Parts: sequence; C-alpha cells; structure tokens
Amino acid sequence: MSDKFRNKYRSDSFRLQTWNYGWDAAYFITICTKGKEFYFGNVVDGVMGLSPAGVIANNLWYEIKNHAKNVELGEFVVMPNHIHGIIILDGNDRWNTGGTVNIAAGVGTRHALSLRWDPDADQSPDDKSPEKTIGQLRFQNPGKNTISSIIGSYKSAVTKHCNRLNLDFTWQSRFHDHIIRNPKSFERISEYIRNNPANWKGDRFHG
Repeated sequence: MSDKFRNKYRSDSFRLQTWNYGWDAAYFITICTKGKEFYFGNVVDGVMGLSPAGVIANNLWYEIKNHAKNVELGEFVVMPNHIHGIIILDGNDRWNTGGTVNIAAGVGTRHALSLRWDPDADQSPDDKSPEKTIGQLRFQNPGKNTISSIIGSYKSAVTKHCNRLNLDFTWQSRFHDHIIRNPKSFERISEYIRNNPANWKGDRFHG
C-alpha cells in the first residue's frame, strides 16, 4: 500500500448521523444488482467472465477519476451480481497549509461550523429547536465530490450505457459503504476483493 494513503483512515462512525462522506478517507464500496441477478457474467474455475453489462460496469469504474476530484481508486472487481471497490478521497480536507492534509483539524472545524449560529438566519441561538446532525444535513444536500455523489454518477452512467445497448440490467437502489479504519483493514479488504472470484462459491452473494 502506498504511503500516501497511510493517513487517510478514520475510526468507524455512526454513519447515518455523524459522518460527512466528503471527508478524506478510504471507503470500501459494494453495489449489488437488483434482486442479485447475474447481469455481469459468471465465474468459471475461479475466473470472472464478464458479460457486456459487466464490461461496462468494469470500464466505467476506472472513469471515476476523470469525473471526480481528489479521488484515488484501490482494488476493484466485478462479480456476477455485484461490484466491490475501494475509493480513496484524498484532498477534500486540504487547508491553506502548504498543501498538507490535517484530518483532525478538518473534523473539528466541520463540527464547529455545523453548530454555529447564523446571524442572517431567522432562528436565534436561543431557539429550542434541536441541532441538525451531519446525517440530516447530508440527506438534505448530499454535496459534490462525496461518496454518495460519486457512486450515484457511476451507477447512472452504467445504467445509461446498458440502456443504450438494450442490455437487461438494473441496479439495487442502495449501496453499502464501509469506512476503512487502518492499514491492516485496508490490506485485508484489498485481499478480499482480489480473491473474490477464486472464493466465489463461498461468497455470501453466491446463493
């Protein structure tokens, strides 16, 4: 693993409420097809054979770097009914400090800003309305260059290209993400992705 990613890990979050998915980190992404149908091909003797839809899903993943800022791509694999990949956001937390990343300062500042009273708003600091969590704010405005926006664009592009070719294909509406906590987890997850075709018969999505 490159040294440039060694400081891109964060501890697990209560992800729906206290995490901003635009923060610098390494994210393990899983996206399934609707009904876990084998739209992307099949595994034969431990080797994944891609269908036309699988080729599209594979090629467009590597296009993510051309359409999103501050993104690095880790291991990636297309399986019969899902994809696994690692996305590293590297640069969203940059401050005017000579181009370095100060993750701790980034978290603290964002929390402070989210709770600060806006004198131009109707609500006064004495109002008893509960503060909105990061998750609630994210739901109202997913923002640009976040994991949600990146994955949404990727899924949309795959669907669009499949439709153009009249390929039978539909994504599951949601996707799963996991914030990678440390270099050991990064290596373990990377190995899992690399070995997914060889271990397909025992995979939880196989059945």
